[in-house]
Amino acid sequence: MSEPNVERINFRRAQYLVSAPTLAECPEDSGAEVAFAGRSNAGKSSAINALTDNGKLARTSKTPGRTQLINFFSLGEQQRLVDLPGYGYAKVARSMKDEWQRHLAFYLEQRRCLKGLVLLMDIRQPLKEFDLQMLSWAVTSGLPAHVLLTKADKLKNGPANNARFAVEKALKELELDRGVTVQLFSAPKRKGLEKLEQRLNQWLTLPSEGEMPPDEIAPEEDQ
Repeated sequence: MSEPNVERINFRRAQYLVSAPTLAECPEDSGAEVAFAGRSNAGKSSAINALTDNGKLARTSKTPGRTQLINFFSLGEQQRLVDLPGYGYAKVARSMKDEWQRHLAFYLEQRRCLKGLVLLMDIRQPLKEFDLQMLSWAVTSGLPAHVLLTKADKLKNGPANNARFAVEKALKELELDRGVTVQLFSAPKRKGLEKLEQRLNQWLTLPSEGEMPPDEIAPEEDQ
């Protein structure tokens, strides 16, 4: 089957749009956006900066838990990337953690223009409680999810691929694999960027009139 005629997004044109503490202060609920979520030390900001080739676009910090707002980045008039508050960091006060998670849940449940969820997990510590909660919510809601096993450069190719296989097997056993794909990723090495871009293009662009939606991306090959 030929690839649908869809516009390939230039992620380098990403620009900061707004930071919203609540859903009411988010941009208009129209167009298409993809949200990046993960534990506070999973490397969300680093992944967004690598994707957009802009080391200063998303805020990074050596102190996990600094991203407390829903941060929007514009890719065009009707396309956005969203950096969600990091979750699960133990040193954040419980009251603050509960507040973040309340706004996070409200965004995920109410945002109609949300087309997909990129869930980042440290490849050395995948599938923690909050990761499973996020995937369970996505599968139940019918929202496609793409798992980035970050910091893959910390492992050699063999162990990294074994970790990916283990995650895919666990998701299947937990019945959390419907609409969920998994890949290896390293922001410093820019490993996996092309595959991530391919997934985001599928979610954020619409095929020309009369064409079928794009097929799933090919499974990741062993490296």
